[in-house]
Amino acid sequence: MCGEIGIPWRGYPIWLWHWGSPEDVPWDDLEIVRLDAATAGAKRAAMGHHRSQIEALSPAPGDEVMLHDGMQAHFDRDFEIFVRPAEEPETLGEGFFDDFYGRNGDDPWGFESRWYEQRKRAVTLASLPRARYASALELGCSTGVLTELLAERCDAVHAVDIAAAPLAIAQDRVGGRTGVSFERLALPGQWPAGTFDLIVLSEVGYYWSAADLADAIERIHGAMSPDGHLVACHWRHPVAEYPQTGDDVHAALRSSDRLVRIALHEEEDFVLEVFGLDHARSVAAETGLIA
Repeated sequence: MCGEIGIPWRGYPIWLWHWGSPEDVPWDDLEIVRLDAATAGAKRAAMGHHRSQIEALSPAPGDEVMLHDGMQAHFDRDFEIFVRPAEEPETLGEGFFDDFYGRNGDDPWGFESRWYEQRKRAVTLASLPRARYASALELGCSTGVLTELLAERCDAVHAVDIAAAPLAIAQDRVGGRTGVSFERLALPGQWPAGTFDLIVLSEVGYYWSAADLADAIERIHGAMSPDGHLVACHWRHPVAEYPQTGDDVHAALRSSDRLVRIALHEEEDFVLEVFGLDHARSVAAETGLIA
């Protein structure tokens, strides 16, 4: 909680000294604080009053002293050991993606070659609550494979990516199509202008830190038309380089009090959700099948 509101804090190991082993100690995150004589004395006096922990409760079996001499020795020192909190993973920057595409070619994720990706795109398009949209914003379009399909369902598509290499491929793929535009932006700090009745967040959110994801969700709110939809789809397995997992991203989306979930598709490998704003309606309600 303190970290969330910007207050510096430290962890204090207690039972680590009793139950832990050297392999359990976060050695690189330890911080030693020296105590003056008065402070060390006050600490020892306080420990002496903690009789339920440093003395046997009774002679009966099971009532032996809780803290053995070796553990008590940790609290009889003229210094304290604290644990610094792990640093919050940072958003992956332009250099990560430039290097990734440079090392892995024009289709590093297999968008065009893998049945997994082809099927996931089909699920994504089938999940769109409307047959057609006026304007779509695709956050993280990569090489434009999904962009091309969205253009068949939308009058206009504005596709954004952080890296130059995939944007060039996307523009070659669909850049000449009427209503399709591209922009190179480092999301979410840089954000496209305008409002949209469809926003697609596919395989992007886990590249952001928790703070940047929260910022992106706020920006998505502001970019959605009152009756707009957000389609979010993410890989669920952890990737060491990514600041978050797909499940982290969708937990943050679900926690927003301004988004109303319309649809959920969940598999072992990916999760897809469709959200609207307040008063969002199901497909049956929107098309008049139910009141």
